[in-house]
Amino acid sequence: MTLGQLSAFVLVARLGSVTGAARALGVSEPAVSQALAALRQHHGDRLLVRTAQGMTLTPAGRRLLPIASRMVELGVDADAAVRQANGAPEPLRVAVTSIVAEFVAGPLLEAFGTRCGDTVDVSSGLATTEQTGVLVSHRLADAALGPALPDGELDSVPVFRCSLVAVGPPDDRPQGDPASWRWSVGPSGADPDSDVARLLRRLRVPDRRIQVYPNETSAWSAAAGGAGVSVAVEHLVAPLLRRRELAVLPTSATPAPVCWHVTTPARQRCSAAAASLRYFLGTPAAMQLMRSPEGGVPPSRFRPPVHVTIWS
Repeated sequence: MTLGQLSAFVLVARLGSVTGAARALGVSEPAVSQALAALRQHHGDRLLVRTAQGMTLTPAGRRLLPIASRMVELGVDADAAVRQANGAPEPLRVAVTSIVAEFVAGPLLEAFGTRCGDTVDVSSGLATTEQTGVLVSHRLADAALGPALPDGELDSVPVFRCSLVAVGPPDDRPQGDPASWRWSVGPSGADPDSDVARLLRRLRVPDRRIQVYPNETSAWSAAAGGAGVSVAVEHLVAPLLRRRELAVLPTSATPAPVCWHVTTPARQRCSAAAASLRYFLGTPAAMQLMRSPEGGVPPSRFRPPVHVTIWS
């Protein structure tokens, strides 16, 4: 029995699917299935069974889950203790949702890392809103940036308020009910708990009218080219609005106020690095980067958003 197997078990149990666990860990579904198979063989119990509602715990699985969760957390504590004894930088693993990952995470975490010097080793991982909550609650991530996570074991603090708007080509505005428009959205549109997905539900847009693109920028480009209307964070799309490549389209649900939060474990379980990040995000320097992140980072310091396999 290994910590990797226990981590896979915990994520499948919490997310309800092998697919969700594989995406959160950044590994293939067969890798998660193999980890579960080894754990099942070790314990002589199926632990998780597939039902119409997803993966469901057996009685033995329900007893194992809190123990496995604690063992995964103890593994994190053990790693931190050894790193500290060796004088290594404290790791800070930040789970970020797609919009934050694409536009903000790079310059924001670069600035925080520079501020901390050699004392903190910062990395970021891309996750859905649901996955960020599971990762932080089980300390597979130290903090998350994105929507608020309503979990009593987590501490979500608002750090930046902004607005979502509908955008499309200035000279070819769609007519009729927004529910009948074609919508071109980034990965956030496929995350059911994201602010973008909630906005589309408020507008009663059916799935058949939504096309998901690899990132927000490509979705905006598609909208500018006439492939449909997109959803954008207003201050991030502002350069395209000024150049009249896109225009804001009025709807009954926009502009929609949203708020980015930093989420950490409850204060008694929050790492020193995560607490420092939470403080930094309230500073004027961080606010400016979230408002105008176009500055980028030097090539030698560039780190693209990655899945959290680097932490497992």
